[in-house]
Amino acid sequence: MFGGAFDPPHRAHVALARVAIDQLPLDRLYVFPTGNAWHKARTLTPAAQRLAMTQLAFAGLPQVQVDDRELRRAGATYSVDTLRELQAQHPGARLHLLMGEDQAASFTSWRDWQEIARLAVLCVAGRGTGEGVAALRALPGVRLETLQLPQMPESATEIRARLTAGQDITELVEPAVASYIESHDLYQPT
Repeated sequence: MFGGAFDPPHRAHVALARVAIDQLPLDRLYVFPTGNAWHKARTLTPAAQRLAMTQLAFAGLPQVQVDDRELRRAGATYSVDTLRELQAQHPGARLHLLMGEDQAASFTSWRDWQEIARLAVLCVAGRGTGEGVAALRALPGVRLETLQLPQMPESATEIRARLTAGQDITELVEPAVASYIESHDLYQPT
């Protein structure tokens, strides 16, 4: 499971998916654009547009299945609910939850984090100091895998800021995503 706002999805997201497919025993990697993200202070781009961009971003990875269930869910979206659904859908499967080190550092603020740790192996892609991995290692009951991901400066925040400033983003997102953003006039100055 790899969830996120994907607002917009960028090359580091795709790189993390590739690394997970290469380094973990995955039959399939579900990618979930989040619905009503409880932890985001800003308003997200409409769900249909984030879904379309996510589908375009991951189209080159046949093991990836972009799933819209979190977008269809009413109310706040929580990873634990999606993991429970995946467990019911795939009884006996070993579930993995992909996250960046920034999410790992705040993992204990997630709803039912102990249940998440019980349901899935936490797979962290290091992009910085290692503090997120160290924080998870200190938690009881956590099964942890670290993923070797090269340092990548991409962030959705940076991409939105560049677009608002009228700057180029072609090196930060997949070409199909850049075309979609341009053709739908997303992230333009307000």
